[in-house]
Amino acid sequence: MTLTTTSSAATERRSVPVNLGDRSYTVHIGPGVRHLLPGIVAETGADRVVIVSARPDDWVPDPGVPSLRVRARDGEVDKNLVTVEELCRAFAGFGLTRHDAVISCGGGTTTDTVGLAASLFHRGVPVIHLPTSLLAQVDASIGGKTAVNLPEGKNLVGAYWQPKAVLCDTDFLATLPERELTNGYGELARAAFIGAGDIRHLPLHEQIATSVALKASVVMSDERDSGPRHLLNYGHTLGHALEIATDFALKHGEAVAIGTVFAGRLAGALGRIDAGRVATHHEIVAGYGLPTELPLGPSPDELIALMRLDKKAAHGLAFVLDGPDGAELIQDVPEEVVRHTLEAMPRRRF
Repeated sequence: MTLTTTSSAATERRSVPVNLGDRSYTVHIGPGVRHLLPGIVAETGADRVVIVSARPDDWVPDPGVPSLRVRARDGEVDKNLVTVEELCRAFAGFGLTRHDAVISCGGGTTTDTVGLAASLFHRGVPVIHLPTSLLAQVDASIGGKTAVNLPEGKNLVGAYWQPKAVLCDTDFLATLPERELTNGYGELARAAFIGAGDIRHLPLHEQIATSVALKASVVMSDERDSGPRHLLNYGHTLGHALEIATDFALKHGEAVAIGTVFAGRLAGALGRIDAGRVATHHEIVAGYGLPTELPLGPSPDELIALMRLDKKAAHGLAFVLDGPDGAELIQDVPEEVVRHTLEAMPRRRF
């Protein structure tokens, strides 16, 4: 598919700085921002680049230096250490040095996997992300978390590796199937409960910019996830468990959406929020056209066992939950309350 840039590109473009000292970078958002790529590559001083792309070759502009193109495939099936090794061997075969650069183009699983490979090769080479899905633009490509999955759980092997730039070209979004676009709304819905508020009335590029700015502010205050960055995992504890329990038949954003509704219900069961606020969780998630019910199949016990593997949990069950002072990480949530809340949620076939 050939991409075009809208005539209103200039007015729809936004830039969000992520200020982290010598690891600082800018997230560019809007139509046509992919064309900033050659200038950003020049700023890195790279003599050559490897482009790892799950999209057609013409979606990535000429980087202005010699390049190797490596095909990628979006999806959890390739988000593993085997793919990381294959990428690193491709980097080595092309003669990439730590003074060169890697470019990713694809959805969140691609930016995660390529980011990890870049962080490991020669102990770190510069990486530039061109996220092509809404989910990747509002969340996965921002913040420097890179990771792949193990059979035991999601994102269990990873590293912090900040990109040199992120180019969230909204022209890419016109190519998405409807379900994939809705999938991206899952992270926008959960953002409502960690500081963004209800942003459904904004144009999509403004929603993306709002979500990116929120994530940037959290990352700048806690780059390595030792405190406030936990807030970004709102809805993710159950969400990740649902992805694994359904063998990824539920997409990430869909699972996070259900997890967000569950987080509201759980906060209500614990007396942290009132019934009206619980209902707001359902209203915003449903308003994006996202699922609000649990899938048929996974039992409460199976989901609880998977949630115990969550990285936030020091011991017992831990969730980021809404409350009188906003969202915060709550440790040692009683298992019986979690089970009762799961049992009370409606279910449907996906």
